Order: sequence, then C-alpha cells, then structure tokens
Amino acid sequence: MRWPAPAKLNLFLRVTGRREDGRHDLQTVFQLLDFGDEVEITPRHDDRIVLLDPPPGLDAGNELSVRAARALRARAAAPRGVSIRLVKRIPQGAGLGGGSSNAATTLVALNRIWETGLDERQLAALGLRLGADVPVFVHGRSGWAEGVGERLLALPLPPLWYLVVHPRISVSTAEVFADPGLTRDSPPLKMPRLSAGWPVDAAALLAAAGNDCEPVVRLRHPVVGRLIEWLRQRVERAEWARMTGTGSAAFGVFRGEEPARRAIRELPEGWDGWVARGVAESPLRKAARRGPANGDAAGERG
Repeated sequence: MRWPAPAKLNLFLRVTGRREDGRHDLQTVFQLLDFGDEVEITPRHDDRIVLLDPPPGLDAGNELSVRAARALRARAAAPRGVSIRLVKRIPQGAGLGGGSSNAATTLVALNRIWETGLDERQLAALGLRLGADVPVFVHGRSGWAEGVGERLLALPLPPLWYLVVHPRISVSTAEVFADPGLTRDSPPLKMPRLSAGWPVDAAALLAAAGNDCEPVVRLRHPVVGRLIEWLRQRVERAEWARMTGTGSAAFGVFRGEEPARRAIRELPEGWDGWVARGVAESPLRKAARRGPANGDAAGERG
C-alpha cells in the first residue's frame, strides 16, 4: 500500500527568537504541494520495523519514518511489525520537508492500519517529538505557523503554480541555525486579517517578509544565490522567487501552469526542477479519508 508524502514550501520564514532549549521561534506560511514522495507500507507477521532499500545517505535504523513507526507502536496495545519503503522524489537537505513528510505519512497510515485510534491532534503531538515540520504534514492543510512550527492556522491560499529548483546540494538545517550570522530577532508579524478568515492576498503575503535563513545559505552555498537570481528573471514579480526553509531549493511563483512550464524548459544543466501546484489540502489528508492511493503525490517533472 502506497501513501503520498507531499513536499512543502515556506513562502516566508522569520526567526523571531531563540528558546532556552536551543530551539528557535518562527513565523512562516507553509504551502503544501501536489508533488512529493510516496511511502509504501506493508504489515509484517513479526514485530520488526524495517526500512527496505534505504535511499543513499539515510541511516536505516534512525530514519524519521522508522522512528515514527516506533513512536506510534509504543502507543499501540500489542507489538506490531511493518516494512517501509520510501519512493523518494524530494531531495534531502532541500528545505522541502521530505523527511518530516515521510514521518507524518507513516504516522497517519499506521494509525489507520494498526487501528491505534489516535486523533489528528494526538498524531501531530507525537510527530512534533520527531521534528518541527511533522505536524503540518499530519494536519495536511496549508497555513500560517508559529512557535517552532506547531501552532498552525489553515489559510485560504490562492491556487498558484510553483517552479521548484534544486541545485543538487544538501544543506544542513542544524548548521544553518547554529550559524552566528543568522538573524534571530526579527519582529513578529501582525497579520490580523489571517485570524479573521479573509481571503489571502498572495502578493502581499510574499512581500510581507523574506527568509531569514537565506543570507546565511547564500554565503555558505553561493549556487543557491545564483539559482534564486535565475528564477527572479523568469517570474512575474522579483519578490516571488526565494529559498524555502533552510535551503537548498528555491521556488518561483506563477499565476498559471504554462508560464512555469516555459521557464523549466530553460533550466540550466546540473539543476533539477519540478512544476507543482499549491494545494489547500494535502494528498495525504485526502488519502487518509479514502485509503491509500498510488501516485497521488508523484507530481510532474519537466
């Protein structure tokens, strides 16, 4: 049984403070995409949790989906085993949330398969122990986030198309947040229209703030800066091209699919790119209602 594990974008990312435990307070808007990985779940007759054919660079015993399965099994009434296979399309260290999405999909799928009976809130709380981005994938709605990313408010984002570009390098989130050059005291944004439920103006949202991690990543990895500048030459407004998360991927925002597809045809050699549609509700959330789906999160490349 295959379950979708969608990618996400951070339309902006502000670091508003640092906690005593070393974690950072953030403000961001998560945009979920119709592009991503898939997680293949197969129940076992023993109590082993096994990651089959682990992708290169992943520790099979400590990978997030494996840890998610162990965490959920600890809440179950009896030992359960499962085989997990990841169909990876989201590159590692790209700021697209691949590992967190895999973990969330594992939680949602196994909660159903094992009949654990946890509700969405309980699953999100369990996911937060694994990573700050896991709750947004569990809830499966694009929206505003604060705290370390766990305080979420669904937003009626407009239907936009994104060209996501990756320069084939991995960026360490831990290293970015440890960098002394990172801005950690951005004033929190006040967005009263969001809580009032007004339709979101995407241009105003993107113009309201940038990505505080971008200057650090540009300095450490100059190719990311070149990638962003390439995108800015191809989108309708210059501010509609920026890095996502802690990098290394960046995205350009388009009003329609065809302009994004024209742009990807000019993609420089050595970079990867995907055209994806922003969605209000994730493929995983839809699959959780109707059962597993094959290929929902595959998206299109090129």
